[in-house]
Amino acid sequence: MSQTHQRMTTLVSEAGYRSDEPIVVGMRQGGAPPVLLAQGLSVTAATLAYAASLSKQMTAACVALLAQDGVLDMESTLSRWLPQLPAWAGTIRLRHLVHHTAALPPDSEIDAIISGDADRTSPGIIQALAQFPDLDHRPGTEHRYSNAGYVCLAAVVERAADTPLPDFAERHLFVPLAMAGTRYWPGPDPTPPGAAPLARLHPAPLSLGDGGVWTTLSDLLRWGHALNADELGISELMQTPGRLDDGTPIDYAWGIGVRSHAGHRVYRHGGGWTGLRALHARVPDLDLSLALLALNDHTERRVPLLNGLLDAVTNPSSRSKDEQS
Repeated sequence: MSQTHQRMTTLVSEAGYRSDEPIVVGMRQGGAPPVLLAQGLSVTAATLAYAASLSKQMTAACVALLAQDGVLDMESTLSRWLPQLPAWAGTIRLRHLVHHTAALPPDSEIDAIISGDADRTSPGIIQALAQFPDLDHRPGTEHRYSNAGYVCLAAVVERAADTPLPDFAERHLFVPLAMAGTRYWPGPDPTPPGAAPLARLHPAPLSLGDGGVWTTLSDLLRWGHALNADELGISELMQTPGRLDDGTPIDYAWGIGVRSHAGHRVYRHGGGWTGLRALHARVPDLDLSLALLALNDHTERRVPLLNGLLDAVTNPSSRSKDEQS
């Protein structure tokens, strides 16, 4: 067992994951083979799992590709693409949606309207938005995380490209990057064939853009590696942090949070649903991609685990007490 794998095993245990809890963790750096750890049930790096909000960076990548090709103007209004929304959509720019500054109603209020929609579909969310006569503050003045904003972005992609989002992403993201296990899943079944099931009473929502992607750990590592290498030609754009309209910077870029760790710029994002915790991070200047998928997990142990993995790379001399003894 490699030193990195030993360290990974120790960190998983220190984070509180028992050996029978299903979790798969991976690290890929440079041209070296990925280091993988899988434990519990039959989970592997090839297990197809719900990506939850990790989907947002893939939705943002679709937007970035269309923006780079001149198909989308990020200053265009949401009302241009979704004219069925109230007049307030004319005050929201696409860039507001990307950076969660669009002033859309809180997700909890939207969810209350669609409580009868067990599948939580994209049309249901957009129809719910149409029931709000006003916004409670002006777009561009506040950063407030919004799942509905990314559902709107997915709808914009489909109208601009005149192609369903799953097909657009397959053609422009997943096939070019050889991510054979990854797809947007619009239903009608709650999970794609062969996927790891979620909690029976809480199937994954079928909305696209905010979520909707099912993937594998191997593909997530590949995704991070591809963005680090700018294989799609949009990494600089996707890594650009947003700003409020008054110029105030925020720590959110295109579907990814912008952080620092031991002096390195880190792009990271989590994803969660009932019985699922996911986390992905990459450090371009180290050509590092990290990811984890924990099934049947309802905790936040993933965060200290990921931070420990980052420590292991950025400070290789750091060792756990067990390793020092």
